[in-house]
Amino acid sequence: MAFDAIMMGAIAREISTQGPMKIEKIYQPAADEIVMLLRSARENHKLLINAGSNYPRINFTSSQSDNPAKAPMFCMLLRKHLAGAKLITVSQDELERVCFIELEAYDEMGFKSMKYLICEIMGKYANIILADKDKRIISALKPIDFSASTVRQILPGLTYEMPPKQNKLDPTKVTREELTELFNGASKEIRCDKFIANSFMGMAISTARQIAFMCGKSIDCTLENIKLSTLLPAFFDIMEKFKQGLLTPYIIYDKSGAPVEYSYIPLEYFGSEYKCHSVESFSCALDLFYLKKSKNERMRQRSSDILRLLTNAESRITKKISIHHSDLARCEESESYKLCGDLITANIYLMKRGQDKITVCNYYEESCPNIDIALDIRLTPAQNAQAYYKKYNKAKKAKTELARQIELAEAELEYIGTVFDSLTRAETENDLNEIRDELYHSGYASRMKNYTAVKQTASKPLRFITSGGYHIYCGKNNRQNDYVTTKLSAKTDWWFHVKNLPGSHVLMQTNGEEPSEKDFTEAAEIAALYSKAEGNNIAVDYTQVKYVKKPTGSKPGFVIYNVNWTAYVSPDEKRIESMRIK
Repeated sequence: MAFDAIMMGAIAREISTQGPMKIEKIYQPAADEIVMLLRSARENHKLLINAGSNYPRINFTSSQSDNPAKAPMFCMLLRKHLAGAKLITVSQDELERVCFIELEAYDEMGFKSMKYLICEIMGKYANIILADKDKRIISALKPIDFSASTVRQILPGLTYEMPPKQNKLDPTKVTREELTELFNGASKEIRCDKFIANSFMGMAISTARQIAFMCGKSIDCTLENIKLSTLLPAFFDIMEKFKQGLLTPYIIYDKSGAPVEYSYIPLEYFGSEYKCHSVESFSCALDLFYLKKSKNERMRQRSSDILRLLTNAESRITKKISIHHSDLARCEESESYKLCGDLITANIYLMKRGQDKITVCNYYEESCPNIDIALDIRLTPAQNAQAYYKKYNKAKKAKTELARQIELAEAELEYIGTVFDSLTRAETENDLNEIRDELYHSGYASRMKNYTAVKQTASKPLRFITSGGYHIYCGKNNRQNDYVTTKLSAKTDWWFHVKNLPGSHVLMQTNGEEPSEKDFTEAAEIAALYSKAEGNNIAVDYTQVKYVKKPTGSKPGFVIYNVNWTAYVSPDEKRIESMRIK
């Protein structure tokens, strides 16, 4: 659902119930995101404010994120004004998607000074604004001048104004009589969910659909198909719970266990194939729903240069292979050149210089058919024969070389595929830097514009622990794969990799012991999950490290092995995540 005003009110109430909290640190991990570390008398919290157009929200979070080496200007300004400030309360002005975080800060002279951090969570218009006690704007994450909007400007020195009011009713203040009059005056052909969404402010369409479903057992029902006696209690029950702070956060999961929606009421209209589970807090609901989505979006933005390079390289290599195959098909005519040379030599006594062709009998076929052979009038018969032999030898050599070039191009294409696969598992900026460094040293330096080598930190592959207590290491990219296979391993440890597809190198350290069948299965499932394979019954090769070899001069992440066993597993992502060591 969209982050609506009712969800904003629930979040504001949830933050305020934690009591006064001191701001310890402020970070800006992304251009449109602020994270504040807060300390209360009871526990520490991490407050996330996202003003992006894709996933705007405000909530407590438990997620970890990389911060840039140099803080952006807006982050530095927040640190200047709010470092050590005390968060007093969070309030919502009427039913708007705007909350005011009231802060007790200190000015340059050390005197107490009230500040406001205003969070506008309004889709693509989302913004974070710092204002003084009189709500005069100090700075904004996204300044808005007259060229951007003639209705409302967000600029330093201006007094903050609320967004323009919508021509809709406040659902928390409407009376039963007003809703009855509105219902009776509306066209009975309009859908119930659209009637609610168009009439009342601050409500997500998913809430309107649930009310329609409660009234008419369908989200497509019109006002003609429902009764006012069912609409009134369904509508006012939600509003009463909101006003009393009794709403419950929910997450809706699909058949695969992936979250598809969050809400403050159970969304029954999704049907029996979807599961609706309540969670402990609204912040937890937002974290569960957005964590993976926002992380993937952030990594996609940060890796756009790598993705562009790989896409261009893949297109170039694919085109190169296609051209080589076309040339190879033409080389198949090489035998016909040899035949022409042989037949010219056999019939040379019949030929004269200046002929443009000769018709001879093909003795190499049983029926001995006649065959026309084109000649160069500038050459003697013997020279024509030599010309055909030269074409034959050239085509034969080209055939061998083209086969070699195709093999090299296909190997490079396979390597590009492994780097594409590594991108899907990159979790931090350091992971992306490792991939950039790998590509740079693999010969892609000329295609990486403005690349500057950064100091590489120690590789940090994923770590897991099996039911039997064995440690498992899983590389997230080719550099980490080499590190796991060649540096962390002992000869008696076990090595796992998905069969015939790009994927992570997985190492199970055994200290010379023999793991149980369950440990082997769990390690194989990790290798299957962190690979390009999908579905169930995924084939995973496993062998001892002593049988795994890395050829000299081979690409990063490339190894060979000739002794192995194969397991077929169906990985469970949730169970594997519970095995992970953070």
